[in-house]
Amino acid sequence: MSTAKKEYKRITVKSLTEMKRNNEKISMLTAYDYTMARIIDSAGVDVILVGDSASNVMAGHETTLPITLDQMIYHASSVVRAVERSLVVVDLPFGSYQSDPKEALRSAIRIMKESGGHSVKLEGGSEVKDSIKRILHAGIPVMGHLGLTPQSIYKFGTYTVRAKEKAEAEKLKEDALALQRWGCYAIVLEKVPAALAQEVADSLTIPVIGIGAGSGVDGQVLVSHDMFGMTHEFNPRFLRRYLNLYEDMGNAVGQYVKDVKSVDFPNDKEQY
Repeated sequence: MSTAKKEYKRITVKSLTEMKRNNEKISMLTAYDYTMARIIDSAGVDVILVGDSASNVMAGHETTLPITLDQMIYHASSVVRAVERSLVVVDLPFGSYQSDPKEALRSAIRIMKESGGHSVKLEGGSEVKDSIKRILHAGIPVMGHLGLTPQSIYKFGTYTVRAKEKAEAEKLKEDALALQRWGCYAIVLEKVPAALAQEVADSLTIPVIGIGAGSGVDGQVLVSHDMFGMTHEFNPRFLRRYLNLYEDMGNAVGQYVKDVKSVDFPNDKEQY
């Protein structure tokens, strides 16, 4: 017998757990500004991630490392003002939590107080245990992130698929169980083999949201600029582009330039 899908007026941490329990997949996209967040929230996305990927798509950096805590708070506060339904998750940027659990807590508190975000996300497992536990003990919800962790790109040296070897796969499974045990409410798994990702998702009671982790997890996340086709140089296997805004917006700008120079714009109806 089929069960009716529950309608959520506001997505919370508890909602995501219910969705996993009810076998309802979780949708998640990034947003970094008010206008984009308004569109994404209104379309029914469950979770909006204010990702440190803003460093790439908004600021043009090669990696996520340069973005600062102040910049993350700026982007997150813009998103929060737009949102009525989605759960807003904010990345803790590189350098704001790795060295000292007290600094990690201060960073998380600043995000929650100054942006109004609903939870934080940070990368890593056992190596950031103390930071995760300190934040959780303060009552701040934490989403974990395992697999390819972009803040560690210089350690990995490449953005290739992670945990293909047995030792790394076993550590990932151990870390996932530990994140759940410590109190994380969800985990992002990035760019890992689909079979491993499903094994991890099946072993946990908390949701596992994948990016390049196959269809056997509890939800999916993409960078919105990639999904909308606003970027064109990034073409991983896991990316599905739903629009080609890079071309469409370029054509629109070109037409605008042409209309201005030919004095076609503004016409009689477009002036006072």
